[in-house]
Amino acid sequence: MKRNEDTQKEQGTFSWREEIISWVKIILTAAVIAFLLNNFIIANSRVPTGSMEQTIMAKDRVIGSRLSYYFDDPQRGDVVIFHFPDDPTGKTYYVKRVIGLPGDVIDIKGGKVYLNNSDAPLEEPYLPEPMEPEPDAHFEVPENSYFMLGDNRNFSADARRWKNKYVEKDKIIAKVLFRYFPSINKIN
Repeated sequence: MKRNEDTQKEQGTFSWREEIISWVKIILTAAVIAFLLNNFIIANSRVPTGSMEQTIMAKDRVIGSRLSYYFDDPQRGDVVIFHFPDDPTGKTYYVKRVIGLPGDVIDIKGGKVYLNNSDAPLEEPYLPEPMEPEPDAHFEVPENSYFMLGDNRNFSADARRWKNKYVEKDKIIAKVLFRYFPSINKIN
């Protein structure tokens, strides 16, 4: 590098001003790329509570794909980042699992989830423990909306507890791909 600077000095072309402008351009380009990635490609979120344990632990940070639902609809079992439906400001983000799709009928009986009048409960291998029985509940998911539950059902403030029970598709921000802090783990 010293030799290059000496050559530039000999030619009278080295300029601190140009060097600073060059660094400013690099920093601005990096900032624009980060802005575009964070607002159009990926979503970064921190999960403050244990409502998704064991899949996602309290205080974990997750990355989601904003592009996942541009060309496809959320699927049952997807873990998603969305705007909390009871927050009129739209500033509160939640992370939960999609249980009910548009048009689904969901019944929760005896600590089990039943879909569309099935006699067999939904298989949920991601639950850390059985859901404690609570009063029976019935939900009919409207078109263009989804029904969300936390994996840690006994300690989750999810659709069963919300005033507005369903999340509209346009309120879903991203599909969670992996947890990156404190360790990297793919989300299933």
